[in-house]
Amino acid sequence: MKFSLLLSALPNDSWTLARQIGVTHAVTKAAPQLTGLPAPDDLSSLRAISDSFAQHGIKLAGLEGDQFDMSRIKRGEPGRDEDIERYQKMLRNMGEVGIPLLCYNFMPRAKNAEHDWHRTDCRVPLRGGSLSTAFDLKELPPSSDLEFSQEDLWENYRYFIQAVIPTAEEVGVKMALHPDDPPLPSLGSVPRIFNHPEAWMRAFDLAPSASSGVTFCQANFLLMGVDIEYWARFFAEIGKLFFVHIRDVEGVSEKFTEVWHDEGPTDLSAMLKLYHELGFSDLIRDDHVPSMLGEQPDMPGYGMLGHLYTVGYLKGLLKAQKIPYA
Repeated sequence: MKFSLLLSALPNDSWTLARQIGVTHAVTKAAPQLTGLPAPDDLSSLRAISDSFAQHGIKLAGLEGDQFDMSRIKRGEPGRDEDIERYQKMLRNMGEVGIPLLCYNFMPRAKNAEHDWHRTDCRVPLRGGSLSTAFDLKELPPSSDLEFSQEDLWENYRYFIQAVIPTAEEVGVKMALHPDDPPLPSLGSVPRIFNHPEAWMRAFDLAPSASSGVTFCQANFLLMGVDIEYWARFFAEIGKLFFVHIRDVEGVSEKFTEVWHDEGPTDLSAMLKLYHELGFSDLIRDDHVPSMLGEQPDMPGYGMLGHLYTVGYLKGLLKAQKIPYA
């Protein structure tokens, strides 16, 4: 297994801190609003970001999230063909630069929403006054009928994945599909479809390819109410376990709180042992963490101090079991 952190696409203190705790792999979101650079369908932009990481002793091993506005693709709106062409170009650029992983989702963003994932409270107090995020479906404002149906969304996904997966396969990029967050059939008036494990089987059937797989976000699968050990093993055995997000939650999909990794209900030691036994040697990352004293991260769940603690905790679990990691 290789530890990674989701780091800014531009150098900052988090890069130095990552190196100081021994993390040498990164995933990043290289969207223009975060970098001031062209989106990664521009080869020179993506190469500059990758080279900058390399100069700091970090391998840029993956991109994560929407690297440009995907609304027309996810909603099946006019202009999506132009956006898909950009996506194909981005995949070719990733192959050219040597970035082997793309963690993507197919969550349509609600109108005026800041993120495609959603929380109703981003300042839930945990131990010592650390702050975490929570979701309560009852706190969402009332919504009207769905803007479009789940089957419409499936058709939009089919149109997208059948267009881009041949390019990913051609250039050797693994596309790892992340679950809906939270994993619900809809969020307000917007439908969701990747909220139960069987949805991935339908996705794989739509576009059979060695380049199509799963981002196994433990917390989201846990919130689906399924046996996460069973599904981790299942995806690994069919060659679809591409990327692992390690976070933990208390609650159910309709109401939950993200908690410290060492206080949640999941036996993380057992899960790490399982990944090792399954022969998983690709990227893991600690994903969302509480914010600690003095932190005001740009995005909830991504304060650096929490990552420092959690990476050390996970490394300790691996070390205690004599499981190798990088």
